[in-house]
Amino acid sequence: MRFRILIFLSALAIVGCESKAHKVVELQAQYNTAYAAYSKDCPDDNSSGAARMLTGEKLTAAQMADLEAKKKAQDARCKPQADHLADIQRQILAAQQ
Repeated sequence: MRFRILIFLSALAIVGCESKAHKVVELQAQYNTAYAAYSKDCPDDNSSGAARMLTGEKLTAAQMADLEAKKKAQDARCKPQADHLADIQRQILAAQQ
């Protein structure tokens, strides 16, 4: 009788580990899909103003304001996607524990 209980508990533990691993794989696939969309929709191209300044070109106040407005618009557009990616990462870490 004890042997059967031991076998049952062992089988239950193995199934639990496989389920946990399966969840991690699913979350990683979900993250990869979401990241591909994020990297396409939200390129990190903050270097346009910096490149001009490195070449010695002076930016006017209007150009600086335009660059800042573009950065704020991109941040507002991309923040929900970035937050979603961070949430998936947290879920992956929690599932791996």
